[in-house]
Amino acid sequence: MRIFITDLQAYNEGYLVGKWVQLPMNEIELLQTIFKILEEGGKETGSQNHEEYFITDYEAEISIDEYDDVYKLNEIAQTVEEYSDDDWLKLKFLSYEGYNERDVIKKGIESYDIDIYDYSTDRSFTDVYELLAQDFVSEGLFGNVPTSFENYIDYSAIGRDLSQDYTEFEHGVLGWIA
Repeated sequence: MRIFITDLQAYNEGYLVGKWVQLPMNEIELLQTIFKILEEGGKETGSQNHEEYFITDYEAEISIDEYDDVYKLNEIAQTVEEYSDDDWLKLKFLSYEGYNERDVIKKGIESYDIDIYDYSTDRSFTDVYELLAQDFVSEGLFGNVPTSFENYIDYSAIGRDLSQDYTEFEHGVLGWIA
């Protein structure tokens, strides 16, 4: 997670004084970085009382507002730094379904019962729901299906049924909340 922290008073006076900050970082370093930005804003404008800052840009997997608490963002960055690719997909899916990203992170991604199937790298022209149906059959979710019967299974029909429960929230990525 990267954020661009900007001196608010300098910005209001027509100067863009700020710095890209990589989160998470040590809280003392973060405080010192903000202090340096505000100090530089005072030097650049020649005015005093540079006390407020805001976020003018960001590069992150979650939504960030310009007046978000930088220290809370730092805590969030510490939490999500450990996320696996699967955890990120789960977070994206929950966000797509209307869950608040920050509430999910605070509660813990592991507290949600979510199935994610990622077919985004599949280069076949098979519908993702048919691919899911094929996976379900091969995983034995429909019982032990003899290999000789697999050619007679209507994966398309099973896929249509699964599309009632699973949602394609990114190209080739399906999710379901239990």
